[in-house]
Amino acid sequence: MKTLAEINKKGSYIITEILGNKKLVRRLNEIGIVNNTTITLLSGTSDTGKVIVLKGQRLALNESLASNLLVISADEQRDDELKRLSQLGVGDKGIAIKINGSRPLRRRLLDMGLTGHTLIRVCQIAPLGDPIEIELRGYKLSLRKEEADYVVVRSVEK
Repeated sequence: MKTLAEINKKGSYIITEILGNKKLVRRLNEIGIVNNTTITLLSGTSDTGKVIVLKGQRLALNESLASNLLVISADEQRDDELKRLSQLGVGDKGIAIKINGSRPLRRRLLDMGLTGHTLIRVCQIAPLGDPIEIELRGYKLSLRKEEADYVVVRSVEK
């Protein structure tokens, strides 16, 4: 993971963590910059800061603010990092790429919030491997191992 200040390439990124004191984190949350949010970087190289698009609104961030945002690329597709959700270990993170399976199963998983470009963290795995507790969009969800096999994720470094 890199900070937004280190990135110069335009594109879509997912905010994985916000560093800094509580007041700064709260202020960023108030304007919509929260964990697992997708942003688009418009200007990568600028002395005055970065221009991003967040939920349809353009925002300018100075370098000190951008250095507090840890992001990962949402666009980058590397086939060697594609795994099934059930293959991730405890504490591992991944971005949902595709949901396979029957139509009712896909619909159910989509209704629970498992959509494309969603950051997923594996919280716990039962002793026999079933069920798997994951965290996405700020809440925890338990899935059967069979259901987790249908979710294709791109693993993200810790």
